[in-house]
Amino acid sequence: MTSQINPNNINGAYPVAGQDNNSQGFRDNFTNTVTNFTYAAQEITALQNNAVLKAPLSSGTTVNNDLNGTILSNAQVQDLSFTVNPLGTASGPVTVNYQSGHYQTVTTNGPITLGFTNFPTSGIAGVVSVAITVTSVAHTVTFPATANFNNVGIQGLNPSTNTITFAVPGIYVFEFVTISNGYAITVNEVNQALTPFNNSSEDISAGGACNLGVTTEYFNATTVSTATLGNGANGQIKTFIMTGHSANMLITVSSAGWKSGGNGTITFTAVGAGCTLQFLNGAWFCIGNNGAEFS
Repeated sequence: MTSQINPNNINGAYPVAGQDNNSQGFRDNFTNTVTNFTYAAQEITALQNNAVLKAPLSSGTTVNNDLNGTILSNAQVQDLSFTVNPLGTASGPVTVNYQSGHYQTVTTNGPITLGFTNFPTSGIAGVVSVAITVTSVAHTVTFPATANFNNVGIQGLNPSTNTITFAVPGIYVFEFVTISNGYAITVNEVNQALTPFNNSSEDISAGGACNLGVTTEYFNATTVSTATLGNGANGQIKTFIMTGHSANMLITVSSAGWKSGGNGTITFTAVGAGCTLQFLNGAWFCIGNNGAEFS
C-alpha cells in the first residue's frame, strides 16, 4: 500500500530563530504532525494485524501467520517443513483433522477406520499424508466410502469394503487428495510394502479367513477343516497349497467365477493339491489347478 504519511508538509525551517514568527506556522506544523502520527498509528496497526512475521513484535506474544486463504505466488521456497500431528495409539474410528497438519501419524492397537474433517472448500486441493504404524496383521485399516483408489491394486485392499489387510506389521504411508471438500478422495500409497506382495504367505488356521494381504496360503489339515476367502483387488492373485493331509480342507470363496453367482467352494483332498486364483471383474477365477476340486 502507499503510505498516507507526508513528511513534506512539516516545515523544518520554522520557526526562524531571532525573529518574530507568525503563530499560524506553529499551528500548521502541529496540525500536520498530529495528522501524520494518526496515519502512522493506523498503518502500523494494519501491518501488525496483516503482515507475515518471523518473530513476535513484543515479548510475551506469539506469532500467528494465518494467511486466511490468500494466495502466495511466485515464491522460491527452501527448507520447507510440515507440522506433524500425532494421533496416538488407537482402534476403531480415527479422525484426521486437515487443519491440524499435513503429516499425521497413528499407531494401531486394533482395526481402525479413518475419517476426515475440515478439508478445504471445493475447487481447492487438500493434501494430507497419514503414516500408519500397523502393529499386527490382524489390524486392518478401512478408508471412507468416498475414497478412490483408481484401480491401483494397493496390496491387501478389498475394494468392496475399502479395507486393507497388511501382509506384515510395519509403517505404511498413504497420501489423501481431494478437490471436492472430501466428497471424493484419491488415495495413493506412498511407500512400498515392507514384504514383496508375491513373496508373502501364511499358514491358514482352521475356520479362519484368508489374509488378503498375502499371496500364498498353505495348510496341513489334521482334521476336516474349513476357511474362507473374501473379495480381492482387481488383478490380485492367490495360491493355495495343501502341504499335509490327514483330512480334507474346504475353502469357501466369495464371488466365485466358476459359479453363476455367489459363493463357491474348493476342496483339497491330498498332499500337493493346489490351485491359483485371480480376482477379475468382481470375481475369483481359477487360472491353474493341480488336484483341487471346485464346486
